[in-house]
Amino acid sequence: MTLYMIGLGIGDPKDITLKGIEAIKSAEHVFLEYYTSIIATSVEEMEKFYGKKITVADRTLVENNAEIILEPALRTNVAFLVIGDVFGATTHSDLFLRAKMKGVDVKIINNASIMNVIGNTGLELYKFGKTTSIVFDDDGWLPETPYDVIKDNKKRGLHTLCLLDIKVAEPSKENLRRGINKPEPARFMTVNKALEILKKIEDKRKENIISEDTLVVGMARLGSEHELMKAGKLKDIVKMDFGAPLHSLIIPGELHEMEEEMIKLLAI
Repeated sequence: MTLYMIGLGIGDPKDITLKGIEAIKSAEHVFLEYYTSIIATSVEEMEKFYGKKITVADRTLVENNAEIILEPALRTNVAFLVIGDVFGATTHSDLFLRAKMKGVDVKIINNASIMNVIGNTGLELYKFGKTTSIVFDDDGWLPETPYDVIKDNKKRGLHTLCLLDIKVAEPSKENLRRGINKPEPARFMTVNKALEILKKIEDKRKENIISEDTLVVGMARLGSEHELMKAGKLKDIVKMDFGAPLHSLIIPGELHEMEEEMIKLLAI
């Protein structure tokens, strides 16, 4: 009677570890957390590959109705699948703690995540500072936290990984207030939009942290067969089409000579 929290990696279903496969095959119930990230396949294809029926777990189920996952784990094996690594989102720590408080046996099966796959750029992992998130500037709401994180990391010569916003297919708050339950289409922030937002904050703050000539690294679909990484000045990268999601962004700090050589390979 175990809750297996299993990282799937970030490429496709084949990225799962052998331990992860064995755990899924032993599970009576399989849940897929599908709101903090996406993977390059459909749920139906995953069911076929893993040979198990999968229940898609949205934010409401995981955060407000966790008993649906935890109660069965007191009697049988349950697999909770996470795209990337298990603790890539704080909501998964919350589920882990709830399981422990309930007396559920929990086993963690780790995998690759964006936090280590960014090494594909050639930038040294130990030179990354605090990671930040850039969110959509909907309704005039524009948090300046990413700007502050980049500023602080730059002071220390460190690189900044920027994770870009995902809006899952669900009803908007405004529609819910109107009694409309129709979900809006999913949206995934692009590298271009993220750079536009950073420029907008710079225009307000005027601290010269971000400029047209700032070196940036745009990335799309990291870890997949269709991975794309390009480096260059902001004014050039912002014009590029990075294609399908997921996108992410790095604002490099000080570069070691080896990093400089690696980044040249990504130059547009």
